[in-house]
Amino acid sequence: MSIALVLAVIVVALVLFSMDSIPIEFTSLVVVCLLALSGVLTPAQAFEGFSNDTVIFIFTLLAMTQGLAATGVVQMVGQRMAFFARFGHQAFVLAMMGVVAVFSAFISNTVTTAAFLPVAIGAAQRAKVPRSKVLLPLAYASMLGGTVLLFGTSTNLVVSAALKRQGMAPIGVTELAPVGLPVVLLGIAVVVLLGRWLLPAREGKPGTEGFTLRDYLTEAVVPGDSRYVGKPLSEISEGLGLRVIGVVRDGETLDAKPSYVLTGEERLLVEGRREDVLRVKDLQGIELRPDVRLSDAELEGPESMLAEVGVPPGSPLVGRSLKETLFVERFGLVALGLHRRPGIQRLTKLQLLRRAYHRHSLSTLPLAVGDVLLLRGPRQKVAELAPGHTLMVLEGHEYEPPRYAKALLAVIIFLGSLAAGSLGWVPLSLAGLTGMLLMIATGCVDARTAFRVDWRVVLLIGSMMALGLAMEVSGAGKFIGDHVARLGQYGGPRAVLALLMLLTIVLSAPMSNQAAALVVLPVALNAAAQLGVDVRPFAMGVTLAASCSFITPLEPSCVLVYGPGHYRFTDFFRLGTPLTAVLVVFLVFAVPVVWPFHAA
Repeated sequence: MSIALVLAVIVVALVLFSMDSIPIEFTSLVVVCLLALSGVLTPAQAFEGFSNDTVIFIFTLLAMTQGLAATGVVQMVGQRMAFFARFGHQAFVLAMMGVVAVFSAFISNTVTTAAFLPVAIGAAQRAKVPRSKVLLPLAYASMLGGTVLLFGTSTNLVVSAALKRQGMAPIGVTELAPVGLPVVLLGIAVVVLLGRWLLPAREGKPGTEGFTLRDYLTEAVVPGDSRYVGKPLSEISEGLGLRVIGVVRDGETLDAKPSYVLTGEERLLVEGRREDVLRVKDLQGIELRPDVRLSDAELEGPESMLAEVGVPPGSPLVGRSLKETLFVERFGLVALGLHRRPGIQRLTKLQLLRRAYHRHSLSTLPLAVGDVLLLRGPRQKVAELAPGHTLMVLEGHEYEPPRYAKALLAVIIFLGSLAAGSLGWVPLSLAGLTGMLLMIATGCVDARTAFRVDWRVVLLIGSMMALGLAMEVSGAGKFIGDHVARLGQYGGPRAVLALLMLLTIVLSAPMSNQAAALVVLPVALNAAAQLGVDVRPFAMGVTLAASCSFITPLEPSCVLVYGPGHYRFTDFFRLGTPLTAVLVVFLVFAVPVVWPFHAA
């Protein structure tokens, strides 16, 4: 019965994780709650993951990376990447991927991508390279770099903790490097060679700063004295070329039928590119009317500008709406439009069209990581977004990080903390906590910024550790492992290894790579026991495979570049499929060489 309950919880988690409308942190806590209520785990066991030494270290590691970003370490390196553009487009992409992979070997791949994103856009513009040719390689390089060292990604750390809990040796700091380094080199080579043909070359028209290929959602109003009053909607939708997806009048949502006669004070839900949004703003008879407006002098003065900004991980705006955060009063900028990746964009349109029941408007929709806002306002207000903790300016403006003088100190504290924990001088959690406090005390980063980490990662890992324990306690891992091990009768341990890695890659799309690794690991350990071989190659194969899912844009690093790079879902599939296939084939043969299938 316990096995069935655990498998049912896994199915529920897969469904919830795959739904964009449900926050990851909610699903994570649902998993913990179900495991405790069903009796599979005691409450103490269910919540044990949140106090785990490794989870605490991951939190402090994320906080310390805020210090590296605040002192300009990443920016100083990134600003020199444009130098390589003089040797050609491919040389620039190669150099950028190499630099990003090095940083990602020490820092979380999501944090690395967020830190390098504005820098890479600016460098690409200076190098006259389309950003669509640069940003996807940036995300892939950050994911590849996580396969080299223990600290490269939280997946490595949580698998190491799970192995230690099973009484096995944890993953060494450099244990993954013999396979991880070739994976990085091979992955970069595949992206550089195939990216020339498989990556799109999407650019904006001259003078549009690269905004033209992104669809934004916005709201417009037809005032009572508009010249369109009494005329059919087709005058706007067809005559002006605006894509009106809905009409709201007196709180009721109506279909955007061309024959609908406008009576004034209707709100129009419009989807279009940057030019469409600006055309709405400039049209006589149609207005963009934010909930709180800046003065026309502020919006249209000589110092006014248009800016495209992204919502990074850990931003205080995540999960909150523009209205809730008093966006205009706080930032002095007006949001003209909202862009989201296609799956969420479709959901957002449905939410807006159902507003008669839920009273949704653009200003009341909760923001998510990777959302892109089209803002307008004073240039100085845009410059104040420079630290990039709340919003990242994506249009390539160069800002000087405020704490360059502390950069070397931040690097010393960061590397010293990693060394102290890795060499066993102090526990990992204590080493990370000491490093984080030292960065705050020495002024490398202020406390508010340091604690601006993506808490969803902490909640996700804690809950998935509980799910991994449940698979072990209930026997679900052994049950699935027994069936997987039967494949060994036909193809040997190598075939089982390939199946486990493919299962990890498939599950990492809806569940995240950490969750997928923790779900598959008990299966791998039990499959090894059934085959009578050492568990190490299976555990390492699952760990490395979790960082090799490049086919969809659902990985957080890919979400961050999706909007700024003007990508479509098919772009990831075209380049990610051969990249994933090449790396899986390599891992199937390389993993048993480094960690042989010795008899257990």
